Amino acid sequence: MRPRIPLRKRLLVRLLVATVLIALCSVGATAWLAVQTTTRAIREEQGQDLADDMRILAQLSGYAATHPDWKGVAPTVRALSRKMGRRIALTSTDRALIADSAPHGTSLPPRAAANVDPLHTDTYTEPGAQLSGLDPRVVGPYRVTAKERVQLAKLAKDRQACFKQNGIDTTITMTPSGRPVLTDADGNNANDSVPEPCADGKFNTLTATEAKALKNLLARAQPCLREGGVSFKLPYFGVDVFDKSLGSRYTMGAYNKVGDAAAIRKAEACTDNARRAQLDPYVAPVAELFLGGGDTTAPRFDVSPANKAKVVGAAAAVLALTVLVTAVVATRLVRPLRALTEAAQQPPELHVRVPVKTRDETGILAEAFNDLTERRERMEAQRKAMVSDIAHELRSPLTNIRGWLEVTRDGFVEPDPALLGSLHDEAMVLQRVIDDLQDLAAADAGTLRLHREPVRVEDLVDQVVAAHRVSADTAGVTLTGRTDNSLWLEADPVRMRQVLGNLVSNALRHTQADGTVTVTAWRDGDDIVLTVADTGIGIAPENLQHVFERFWRADQSRSRRTGGSGLGLSIVRDLVAAHEGTVEAASEPGAGSVFTLRLPNSAAPEGE
Repeated sequence: MRPRIPLRKRLLVRLLVATVLIALCSVGATAWLAVQTTTRAIREEQGQDLADDMRILAQLSGYAATHPDWKGVAPTVRALSRKMGRRIALTSTDRALIADSAPHGTSLPPRAAANVDPLHTDTYTEPGAQLSGLDPRVVGPYRVTAKERVQLAKLAKDRQACFKQNGIDTTITMTPSGRPVLTDADGNNANDSVPEPCADGKFNTLTATEAKALKNLLARAQPCLREGGVSFKLPYFGVDVFDKSLGSRYTMGAYNKVGDAAAIRKAEACTDNARRAQLDPYVAPVAELFLGGGDTTAPRFDVSPANKAKVVGAAAAVLALTVLVTAVVATRLVRPLRALTEAAQQPPELHVRVPVKTRDETGILAEAFNDLTERRERMEAQRKAMVSDIAHELRSPLTNIRGWLEVTRDGFVEPDPALLGSLHDEAMVLQRVIDDLQDLAAADAGTLRLHREPVRVEDLVDQVVAAHRVSADTAGVTLTGRTDNSLWLEADPVRMRQVLGNLVSNALRHTQADGTVTVTAWRDGDDIVLTVADTGIGIAPENLQHVFERFWRADQSRSRRTGGSGLGLSIVRDLVAAHEGTVEAASEPGAGSVFTLRLPNSAAPEGE
């Protein structure tokens, strides 16, 4: 009974499992990659859009901080639009168009992206803008004059030199108002920690322009401050502020005197309101900024329930399709394999063949299996025929020997020389059959021994022709040999004489009187070609492929004495193969046959 294959080891199951795993991994990996890639792309686009929005807003806020109105902003808007590749439009708070990079008449987006107000901003990234709400480029009355700027630059260089003498490296940075400040290597204000030799008070002293603007600021803040009842410090552009008219310096210590956080917040609010009122005439009015489609809300990648269902459905469909295709392919693949297995498990005597339905690997395997079955069937038939032929070949001489010995023993015949000669001939027949079988067995087993030596082809042909001269003359057949004396072989001379002798004797046997048998040898490139040609009865085309088979005779009715044992040509084939050569037969019925040997050429020995 055929053993049952476990389910987990079946080819179909393993193919299905492998395909399912591959499909699941592929679907999962593709989905994850798509989500990650899409999310990353969206985030990058969001970041790029936000960065572009911030740059646009910063540049327009800078324009508003340095201009009292929007009259000349149109060229700036168009240049910025070309640079960013986006539409930019500015309107007043009542939607009156100020400037637009789009053609006239183009409708505005449904809502503004931001307000451009340098006095109330929380998006500008300059230091201090988000804390104070003021664009630091709004300087208004605090912008120092050219003369004051020269004086401040000289004081800054003197302060920088003093810092360097005390081992502190600083950099002079110019603020929008024109006042220079010293910053350390970390970008911090170096005036927060001034060495004693450098603290002369000159660099931080207000200029006339700054003092005038500050006095105006204090005057604007006084009504609000009196209501709060607080004193405070007014830091502006990194300097400590003095109010000469009041004769007092406002420092952080003033906060400590108040001791009320609410009052501190009240003082800060009063100062901020006064500062904005003071700077308002120097900045452009509040404007609304429109960008692109007007929707600057960052998109978010989200999978809705409907989309999730689509993804799951698509994945399930892909998985089902993969399983279906794999099942069909695997079934088609497994079916011929099962047929091959079943055919191979049948009893040897049945010689079952598998139908070939495809030309793929399994079809080629089925053809190879069928060829193997046919060869096995032929070999089995040849084996049976060989056993029968051997029995027949041995039975005839043994029967003759036994019969003559019995009649001699019974006294019916005298053991005269003629009888003994007949018995000797029968014994020689047995000996030749046994020798032929022994040679074939050695060739099949690969133990056939060859004693190679340089052999002159001319001598070899002459010896074979001379050995069969008597038989040829008796049969009335002309036997000749033609060869070149420069041809040499590296071969076993005894075996080569046996090869040519078998071919010549076979040719003589099938050639009528007045016919010819010719042995010829010549050189063909790197090979030596020997032919044995006769003018005999020839071989039928359908029998030509069987001439080298063992115990095969064209005329199955011929006896051992008239037709030979049927082993001679088989021995020729095996001996030639042992010499790395080939043998072929060609024939035309009624015109004769030609047996061609092709053997490797050998150089002549030294001295020849």
